[in-house]
Amino acid sequence: MTALFALATSLLWGLADFGGGLLTRRVPALTVVVVSQTIATVVLGAIVVATGGWSEAGPRLWFAVAAGLAGPVAMICFYEALARGPMGVVSPLATLSVAVPVSVGLFLGERPGLVQAAGIAVAVTGVVLAGGPHLRGAAVQRQTIVLTLIAALGFGTVFALIAEASTTVTGLFLALFAQRLVNVAAGGAALYVSVRRGGEALPPGGFPWASLPALGFVGLADVAANGTYAVAAQHGPVTVAAVLASLYPVVTALAARGFLSERLRAVQAAGAGLALLGTLLLAAG
Repeated sequence: MTALFALATSLLWGLADFGGGLLTRRVPALTVVVVSQTIATVVLGAIVVATGGWSEAGPRLWFAVAAGLAGPVAMICFYEALARGPMGVVSPLATLSVAVPVSVGLFLGERPGLVQAAGIAVAVTGVVLAGGPHLRGAAVQRQTIVLTLIAALGFGTVFALIAEASTTVTGLFLALFAQRLVNVAAGGAALYVSVRRGGEALPPGGFPWASLPALGFVGLADVAANGTYAVAAQHGPVTVAAVLASLYPVVTALAARGFLSERLRAVQAAGAGLALLGTLLLAAG
């Protein structure tokens, strides 16, 4: 059961990432984040009410609030990076977010084992190889790598904070609801400021009603992925669940190849693969 739910998590996260990046090519990233997360917030609110998650409220929710502030920054940067592409490089590099929880553990006195140390070395090598060809190109390509690494840092921070925000499954739903509530508030405020400064909240044709199902899918797939991961972690070794769930970049890369016909240079493919391998080693360690 652990493997089944963990693989479902990787599938849902990978498709959500692909959908978010694709939508950002037509709709401003802030709008994608706000709308998709609003839909997710409504659904999570219903789940919290249905499961009695309010009983889990306590001081730990402040970790969820902090995660809610970091989340929009990470998502906006990630969707922008995916929109600039190629997704087959951006998505695996973003999995370096696992380095943040590892760093927190080091700060608290933990020491990495041989597998974790190897994972760090492999992941860094992957970043250099995947980003190197871009660094000699146009500025926009450099920005893509920078945006991806900022997103990875933000996602890793969110993962570390959410881990401290709950100790039960119902508490996790409440923490995720609080996080997304702050996501919507922070993202909405950023969108308002952007519009006041002359930015665009909508594409030239107005609100993309035709894209509403896709926006809903992105938000709901993210929620469902968190739920399936929680089930996987509850029914088996967390290490197994984490390793299998971290395969979601493969789904994004395959979707980009299948739907967008993306092709990678050999050095980029090698770097992306090493970054993903390093992430798996870190998770397994």
